[in-house]
Amino acid sequence: SCLRGLDAAPGPAGGERERRLRRDLAHFSAIAAVVAAGAGIPFSTRLTARAGILALPSLGALHTARSGDVPVDVTCTEGRLVLRQADAPDVTVHLESGVGAWSGALAWTPAHALPGLTPTAPPLPLDDLDPYRELPDGPGHGDLRTPLALDDAERKRWLQAWSGTALALRAGGAQRLAEAGALLRCLVPLETPPDVGTGRGSCSATRREAFGALLSSTPPDPVTLAATLVHELQHAKLAALSDLVTLHRAGPAARYFAPWRADPRPYDGLLQGTYSHLALAAFHQRRALVGGLPDRDWAWAQHARYRAQVGAALPALVGSPDLTVRGRRFVDEMAATHERMAEHPAPRGHVARAQAYVAAARTLWTRRHASALPPSNG
Repeated sequence: SCLRGLDAAPGPAGGERERRLRRDLAHFSAIAAVVAAGAGIPFSTRLTARAGILALPSLGALHTARSGDVPVDVTCTEGRLVLRQADAPDVTVHLESGVGAWSGALAWTPAHALPGLTPTAPPLPLDDLDPYRELPDGPGHGDLRTPLALDDAERKRWLQAWSGTALALRAGGAQRLAEAGALLRCLVPLETPPDVGTGRGSCSATRREAFGALLSSTPPDPVTLAATLVHELQHAKLAALSDLVTLHRAGPAARYFAPWRADPRPYDGLLQGTYSHLALAAFHQRRALVGGLPDRDWAWAQHARYRAQVGAALPALVGSPDLTVRGRRFVDEMAATHERMAEHPAPRGHVARAQAYVAAARTLWTRRHASALPPSNG
Protein backbone atom coordinates (compact mmCIF):
# COMPACT_ATOMS: atom_id res chain seq x y z
CA SER A 1 0.00 0.00 0.00
CA CYS A 2 2.86 2.41 0.72
CA LEU A 3 4.37 1.86 -2.75
CA ARG A 4 1.00 2.68 -4.31
CA GLY A 5 0.97 5.83 -2.22
CA LEU A 6 4.11 7.04 -3.96
CA ASP A 7 2.19 7.11 -7.24
CA ALA A 8 -0.84 8.90 -5.81
CA ALA A 9 -1.53 12.56 -6.47
CA PRO A 10 0.15 14.73 -3.83
CA GLY A 11 -2.06 15.80 -0.95
CA PRO A 12 -1.77 18.64 1.56
CA ALA A 13 1.63 18.88 3.24
CA GLY A 14 1.46 17.32 6.68
CA GLY A 15 -1.90 15.72 5.95
CA GLU A 16 -3.05 12.32 7.20
CA ARG A 17 -2.12 10.58 3.95
CA GLU A 18 1.41 11.97 4.07
CA ARG A 19 1.83 10.90 7.70
CA ARG A 20 0.58 7.40 6.89
CA LEU A 21 2.90 7.16 3.89
CA ARG A 22 5.93 8.23 5.93
CA ARG A 23 5.09 5.70 8.61
CA ASP A 24 4.57 2.97 6.03
CA LEU A 25 7.85 3.72 4.27
CA ALA A 26 9.63 3.60 7.63
CA HIS A 27 8.74 -0.09 7.81
CA PHE A 28 11.23 -0.72 5.01
CA SER A 29 13.95 0.27 7.50
CA ALA A 30 12.78 -2.54 9.79
CA ILE A 31 12.93 -4.99 6.88
CA ALA A 32 16.46 -3.81 6.02
CA ALA A 33 17.52 -4.24 9.65
CA VAL A 34 16.22 -7.83 9.69
CA VAL A 35 18.08 -8.64 6.46
CA ALA A 36 21.32 -7.14 7.80
CA ALA A 37 20.97 -9.03 11.08
CA GLY A 38 20.37 -12.28 9.23
CA ALA A 39 23.48 -11.68 7.14
CA GLY A 40 25.58 -11.09 10.26
CA ILE A 41 26.29 -7.44 9.46
CA PRO A 42 26.87 -5.26 12.56
CA PHE A 43 24.88 -2.02 12.55
CA SER A 44 23.26 0.68 14.62
CA THR A 45 20.14 2.47 13.45
CA ARG A 46 16.95 4.10 14.64
CA LEU A 47 13.61 2.51 13.81
CA THR A 48 10.07 3.64 14.58
CA ALA A 49 7.56 1.51 16.46
CA ARG A 50 4.12 1.83 14.90
CA ALA A 51 1.27 2.30 17.39
CA GLY A 52 3.50 1.02 20.17
CA ILE A 53 4.75 -2.05 18.29
CA LEU A 54 8.04 -2.46 16.45
CA ALA A 55 7.56 -5.42 14.12
CA LEU A 56 10.72 -7.09 12.84
CA PRO A 57 9.51 -9.51 10.16
CA SER A 58 10.47 -13.16 10.78
CA LEU A 59 11.99 -12.26 14.17
CA GLY A 60 9.20 -10.91 16.37
CA ALA A 61 7.82 -7.69 17.79
CA LEU A 62 8.76 -5.25 20.54
CA HIS A 63 5.92 -3.72 22.58
CA THR A 64 7.08 -0.26 23.59
CA ALA A 65 6.53 1.35 26.97
CA ARG A 66 4.66 4.25 25.38
CA SER A 67 1.85 4.13 22.83
CA GLY A 68 1.87 5.85 19.48
CA ASP A 69 4.86 6.06 17.15
CA VAL A 70 7.96 5.55 19.29
CA PRO A 71 11.64 5.80 18.20
CA VAL A 72 13.68 2.69 19.01
CA ASP A 73 17.48 2.53 18.69
CA VAL A 74 18.66 -0.85 17.41
CA THR A 75 22.19 -2.24 17.64
CA CYS A 76 23.21 -5.56 16.11
CA THR A 77 26.41 -7.33 17.17
CA GLU A 78 27.48 -10.97 17.50
CA GLY A 79 24.12 -12.57 16.82
CA ARG A 80 21.99 -10.37 19.02
CA LEU A 81 19.95 -7.19 18.81
CA VAL A 82 19.73 -4.59 21.55
CA LEU A 83 16.54 -2.52 21.38
CA ARG A 84 16.65 0.75 23.31
CA GLN A 85 13.78 3.16 23.94
CA ALA A 86 13.24 6.05 26.32
CA ASP A 87 11.90 5.32 29.81
CA ALA A 88 12.21 1.53 29.47
CA PRO A 89 14.86 -1.15 30.04
CA ASP A 90 16.92 -2.29 27.07
CA VAL A 91 15.66 -5.47 25.41
CA THR A 92 18.23 -7.97 24.17
CA VAL A 93 17.05 -10.31 21.41
CA HIS A 94 19.08 -13.41 20.52
CA LEU A 95 18.96 -14.36 16.85
CA GLU A 96 18.26 -17.97 15.89
CA SER A 97 18.30 -19.89 12.64
CA GLY A 98 14.94 -20.00 10.88
CA VAL A 99 11.92 -18.05 12.09
CA GLY A 100 11.80 -16.32 15.47
CA ALA A 101 14.26 -14.75 17.89
CA TRP A 102 14.48 -15.29 21.64
CA SER A 103 14.44 -12.78 24.50
CA GLY A 104 13.75 -13.04 28.20
CA ALA A 105 12.01 -9.65 28.16
CA LEU A 106 8.23 -9.59 28.51
CA ALA A 107 8.13 -6.72 26.01
CA TRP A 108 9.30 -9.06 23.23
CA THR A 109 7.01 -11.47 21.36
CA PRO A 110 8.84 -13.93 19.10
CA ALA A 111 7.61 -14.80 15.63
CA HIS A 112 6.19 -18.30 15.33
CA ALA A 113 6.41 -20.89 12.59
CA LEU A 114 4.95 -24.28 11.78
CA PRO A 115 7.28 -27.19 10.92
CA GLY A 116 8.13 -27.63 7.26
CA LEU A 117 5.40 -29.25 5.22
CA THR A 118 7.85 -32.03 4.30
CA PRO A 119 10.97 -33.23 6.15
CA THR A 120 13.25 -31.17 3.88
CA ALA A 121 11.07 -28.04 3.75
CA PRO A 122 11.88 -24.94 5.84
CA PRO A 123 9.59 -23.83 8.68
CA LEU A 124 6.50 -21.92 7.54
CA PRO A 125 5.81 -18.58 9.26
CA LEU A 126 2.50 -18.40 11.13
CA ASP A 127 2.37 -14.62 11.09
CA ASP A 128 0.18 -12.92 13.68
CA LEU A 129 2.53 -9.96 14.25
CA ASP A 130 3.22 -8.11 11.00
CA PRO A 131 1.18 -4.86 10.87
CA TYR A 132 0.79 -5.21 7.09
CA ARG A 133 -1.05 -8.51 7.28
CA GLU A 134 -4.12 -6.25 7.53
CA LEU A 135 -4.89 -3.41 5.14
CA PRO A 136 -6.11 -0.09 6.62
CA ASP A 137 -9.70 -0.85 5.64
CA GLY A 138 -9.63 -4.48 6.85
CA PRO A 139 -9.27 -7.74 4.94
CA GLY A 140 -11.52 -6.57 2.12
CA HIS A 141 -13.10 -9.96 1.58
CA GLY A 142 -16.68 -9.38 2.63
CA ASP A 143 -17.54 -11.67 5.52
CA LEU A 144 -13.96 -12.54 6.49
CA ARG A 145 -12.88 -11.59 9.98
CA THR A 146 -9.82 -9.56 10.88
CA PRO A 147 -6.33 -11.02 11.38
CA LEU A 148 -5.98 -12.76 14.73
CA ALA A 149 -3.27 -12.57 17.39
CA LEU A 150 -2.81 -16.16 18.54
CA ASP A 151 -2.62 -17.42 22.09
CA ASP A 152 -0.98 -20.73 23.04
CA ALA A 153 -4.23 -22.68 22.68
CA GLU A 154 -4.83 -21.37 19.15
CA ARG A 155 -1.24 -22.12 18.15
CA LYS A 156 -1.69 -25.68 19.42
CA ARG A 157 -4.83 -26.09 17.30
CA TRP A 158 -2.96 -24.83 14.26
CA LEU A 159 -0.12 -27.27 14.91
CA GLN A 160 -2.54 -30.18 15.36
CA ALA A 161 -4.19 -29.48 12.01
CA TRP A 162 -0.89 -28.77 10.27
CA SER A 163 0.71 -32.01 11.45
CA GLY A 164 -1.58 -34.07 9.19
CA THR A 165 -1.89 -31.67 6.28
CA ALA A 166 0.91 -33.14 4.17
CA LEU A 167 -0.68 -36.60 4.34
CA ALA A 168 -4.10 -35.16 3.44
CA LEU A 169 -2.63 -33.26 0.50
CA ARG A 170 -0.81 -36.33 -0.78
CA ALA A 171 -4.04 -38.35 -0.66
CA GLY A 172 -5.57 -35.75 -2.96
CA GLY A 173 -2.75 -36.04 -5.50
CA ALA A 174 1.02 -35.87 -5.22
CA GLN A 175 1.03 -32.60 -7.15
CA ARG A 176 -1.03 -30.95 -4.40
CA LEU A 177 1.72 -31.48 -1.85
CA ALA A 178 4.43 -30.37 -4.28
CA GLU A 179 2.42 -27.30 -5.20
CA ALA A 180 1.88 -26.25 -1.59
CA GLY A 181 5.56 -26.74 -0.83
CA ALA A 182 6.57 -24.60 -3.80
CA LEU A 183 4.04 -21.77 -3.48
CA LEU A 184 3.12 -21.36 0.19
CA ARG A 185 5.33 -18.89 2.03
CA CYS A 186 3.27 -17.68 4.99
CA LEU A 187 0.04 -18.39 6.87
CA VAL A 188 -1.87 -15.48 8.44
CA PRO A 189 -4.45 -16.46 11.10
CA LEU A 190 -7.94 -14.96 10.88
CA GLU A 191 -10.72 -14.81 13.41
CA THR A 192 -13.31 -17.53 12.89
CA PRO A 193 -16.70 -16.12 11.79
CA PRO A 194 -19.50 -16.98 14.23
CA ASP A 195 -21.57 -18.66 11.51
CA VAL A 196 -18.89 -21.23 10.65
CA GLY A 197 -20.02 -23.54 13.45
CA THR A 198 -18.17 -26.49 14.96
CA GLY A 199 -17.88 -28.74 11.89
CA ARG A 200 -15.36 -28.60 9.09
CA GLY A 201 -16.02 -24.99 8.18
CA SER A 202 -13.44 -22.22 7.95
CA CYS A 203 -12.83 -18.95 6.11
CA SER A 204 -9.80 -18.13 4.00
CA ALA A 205 -8.43 -15.73 1.40
CA THR A 206 -5.39 -14.74 -0.63
CA ARG A 207 -4.20 -11.32 -1.79
CA ARG A 208 -2.94 -10.56 -5.27
CA GLU A 209 -0.31 -8.22 -3.81
CA ALA A 210 1.06 -10.88 -1.41
CA PHE A 211 1.78 -13.96 -3.50
CA GLY A 212 2.51 -16.99 -1.33
CA ALA A 213 0.66 -15.67 1.73
CA LEU A 214 -2.60 -17.33 2.72
CA LEU A 215 -5.10 -16.03 5.28
CA SER A 216 -7.20 -18.58 7.15
CA SER A 217 -9.23 -19.03 10.30
CA THR A 218 -8.04 -21.78 12.64
CA PRO A 219 -8.59 -25.05 10.74
CA PRO A 220 -10.58 -27.74 12.58
CA ASP A 221 -8.63 -30.67 11.07
CA PRO A 222 -5.91 -31.55 8.54
CA VAL A 223 -8.31 -32.33 5.67
CA THR A 224 -9.99 -28.93 5.99
CA LEU A 225 -6.61 -27.18 6.01
CA ALA A 226 -5.44 -29.22 3.01
CA ALA A 227 -8.60 -28.29 1.08
CA THR A 228 -8.07 -24.64 2.04
CA LEU A 229 -4.55 -24.76 0.61
CA VAL A 230 -5.80 -26.35 -2.61
CA HIS A 231 -8.56 -23.74 -2.94
CA GLU A 232 -6.52 -20.65 -2.18
CA LEU A 233 -3.40 -21.65 -4.09
CA GLN A 234 -5.58 -21.99 -7.18
CA HIS A 235 -6.57 -18.35 -6.71
CA ALA A 236 -2.92 -17.37 -6.29
CA LYS A 237 -1.85 -19.25 -9.44
CA LEU A 238 -4.62 -17.80 -11.57
CA ALA A 239 -3.94 -14.29 -10.29
CA ALA A 240 -0.28 -14.68 -11.23
CA LEU A 241 -1.18 -16.06 -14.65
CA SER A 242 -3.60 -13.18 -15.23
CA ASP A 243 -0.79 -10.72 -14.51
CA LEU A 244 1.34 -12.39 -17.19
CA VAL A 245 -1.21 -12.93 -19.96
CA THR A 246 -4.64 -11.55 -20.84
CA LEU A 247 -7.22 -14.33 -20.59
CA HIS A 248 -10.31 -12.23 -21.27
CA ARG A 249 -11.52 -8.69 -21.89
CA ALA A 250 -14.79 -8.92 -19.99
CA GLY A 251 -15.88 -5.88 -18.01
CA PRO A 252 -16.38 -5.64 -14.24
CA ALA A 253 -20.18 -5.91 -14.31
CA ALA A 254 -21.38 -8.39 -11.67
CA ARG A 255 -24.05 -10.37 -13.49
CA TYR A 256 -23.11 -14.06 -13.46
CA PHE A 257 -24.52 -16.90 -11.37
CA ALA A 258 -21.98 -18.77 -9.24
CA PRO A 259 -23.51 -21.64 -7.22
CA TRP A 260 -21.15 -20.98 -4.30
CA ARG A 261 -22.15 -17.32 -3.95
CA ALA A 262 -25.42 -15.56 -3.17
CA ASP A 263 -24.44 -12.43 -5.11
CA PRO A 264 -23.88 -11.90 -8.86
CA ARG A 265 -20.24 -12.24 -9.91
CA PRO A 266 -18.20 -10.46 -12.58
CA TYR A 267 -16.71 -12.66 -15.29
CA ASP A 268 -13.24 -12.61 -13.73
CA GLY A 269 -14.68 -13.53 -10.34
CA LEU A 270 -16.60 -16.40 -11.92
CA LEU A 271 -13.42 -17.61 -13.63
CA GLN A 272 -11.47 -17.47 -10.38
CA GLY A 273 -14.16 -19.28 -8.41
CA THR A 274 -14.68 -21.97 -11.03
CA TYR A 275 -10.96 -22.64 -11.30
CA SER A 276 -10.61 -23.09 -7.54
CA HIS A 277 -13.75 -25.25 -7.25
CA LEU A 278 -12.53 -27.43 -10.11
CA ALA A 279 -9.38 -28.16 -8.11
CA LEU A 280 -11.46 -28.98 -5.03
CA ALA A 281 -13.59 -31.38 -7.05
CA ALA A 282 -10.44 -33.15 -8.27
CA PHE A 283 -8.86 -33.13 -4.80
CA HIS A 284 -11.84 -34.79 -3.12
CA GLN A 285 -12.29 -37.26 -5.98
CA ARG A 286 -8.70 -38.42 -5.59
CA ARG A 287 -9.21 -38.77 -1.85
CA ALA A 288 -12.45 -40.72 -2.36
CA LEU A 289 -10.64 -43.15 -4.66
CA VAL A 290 -8.06 -43.97 -1.97
CA GLY A 291 -8.87 -47.35 -0.49
CA GLY A 292 -9.68 -47.48 3.22
CA LEU A 293 -10.16 -43.73 3.66
CA PRO A 294 -12.19 -43.22 6.88
CA ASP A 295 -14.19 -40.29 5.47
CA ARG A 296 -14.53 -41.68 1.94
CA ASP A 297 -18.30 -41.09 1.79
CA TRP A 298 -17.84 -37.47 2.86
CA ALA A 299 -15.12 -37.04 0.22
CA TRP A 300 -17.50 -38.33 -2.47
CA ALA A 301 -20.18 -35.90 -1.28
CA GLN A 302 -17.73 -33.00 -1.45
CA HIS A 303 -16.55 -34.03 -4.90
CA ALA A 304 -20.11 -34.35 -6.22
CA ARG A 305 -21.09 -30.90 -4.96
CA TYR A 306 -18.00 -29.12 -6.27
CA ARG A 307 -18.24 -30.85 -9.64
CA ALA A 308 -21.94 -29.93 -9.96
CA GLN A 309 -21.14 -26.32 -9.09
CA VAL A 310 -18.38 -26.18 -11.70
CA GLY A 311 -20.70 -27.74 -14.27
CA ALA A 312 -23.23 -24.98 -13.67
CA ALA A 313 -20.63 -22.22 -14.08
CA LEU A 314 -18.72 -23.54 -17.10
CA PRO A 315 -21.30 -22.65 -19.81
CA ALA A 316 -20.98 -18.93 -19.04
CA LEU A 317 -17.19 -19.14 -19.13
CA VAL A 318 -16.95 -21.23 -22.30
CA GLY A 319 -19.61 -19.22 -24.11
CA SER A 320 -18.09 -15.81 -23.48
CA PRO A 321 -17.09 -13.78 -26.57
CA ASP A 322 -14.63 -11.87 -24.39
CA LEU A 323 -12.08 -14.68 -24.15
CA THR A 324 -8.70 -14.19 -25.80
CA VAL A 325 -7.04 -17.03 -27.71
CA ARG A 326 -5.08 -18.01 -24.61
CA GLY A 327 -8.14 -17.60 -22.44
CA ARG A 328 -10.14 -19.85 -24.76
CA ARG A 329 -7.46 -22.54 -24.50
CA PHE A 330 -7.43 -22.18 -20.71
CA VAL A 331 -11.21 -22.42 -20.27
CA ASP A 332 -11.48 -25.29 -22.75
CA GLU A 333 -8.95 -27.25 -20.71
CA MET A 334 -10.98 -26.54 -17.57
CA ALA A 335 -14.03 -28.00 -19.32
CA ALA A 336 -12.03 -31.04 -20.44
CA THR A 337 -10.81 -31.62 -16.88
CA HIS A 338 -14.39 -31.44 -15.66
CA GLU A 339 -15.47 -34.00 -18.26
CA ARG A 340 -12.66 -36.42 -17.39
CA MET A 341 -13.93 -36.63 -13.82
CA ALA A 342 -16.93 -38.57 -15.16
CA GLU A 343 -14.62 -41.55 -15.65
CA HIS A 344 -14.81 -42.12 -11.88
CA PRO A 345 -18.32 -40.96 -10.92
CA ALA A 346 -19.51 -40.39 -7.38
CA PRO A 347 -22.29 -42.63 -6.03
CA ARG A 348 -25.64 -41.74 -7.58
CA GLY A 349 -27.13 -40.49 -4.34
CA HIS A 350 -24.39 -37.92 -3.89
CA VAL A 351 -24.71 -36.81 -7.52
CA ALA A 352 -28.48 -36.38 -7.19
CA ARG A 353 -28.17 -34.37 -3.99
CA ALA A 354 -25.47 -32.17 -5.50
CA GLN A 355 -27.53 -31.46 -8.60
CA ALA A 356 -30.57 -30.65 -6.46
CA TYR A 357 -28.45 -28.30 -4.35
CA VAL A 358 -27.21 -26.41 -7.41
CA ALA A 359 -30.70 -26.25 -8.91
CA ALA A 360 -32.10 -24.80 -5.69
CA ALA A 361 -29.26 -22.27 -5.53
CA ARG A 362 -29.94 -21.21 -9.11
CA THR A 363 -33.67 -20.82 -8.47
CA LEU A 364 -33.10 -18.69 -5.38
CA TRP A 365 -30.43 -16.62 -7.13
CA THR A 366 -32.68 -16.00 -10.14
CA ARG A 367 -35.50 -14.77 -7.92
CA ARG A 368 -33.17 -12.29 -6.27
CA HIS A 369 -31.16 -11.20 -9.31
CA ALA A 370 -33.26 -11.99 -12.39
CA SER A 371 -32.28 -8.74 -14.10
CA ALA A 372 -28.58 -9.56 -13.79
CA LEU A 373 -28.70 -13.04 -15.31
CA PRO A 374 -27.16 -12.97 -18.82
CA PRO A 375 -28.66 -15.13 -21.56
CA SER A 376 -25.45 -17.16 -21.87
CA ASN A 377 -25.72 -18.25 -18.22
CA GLY A 378 -28.95 -20.15 -18.77
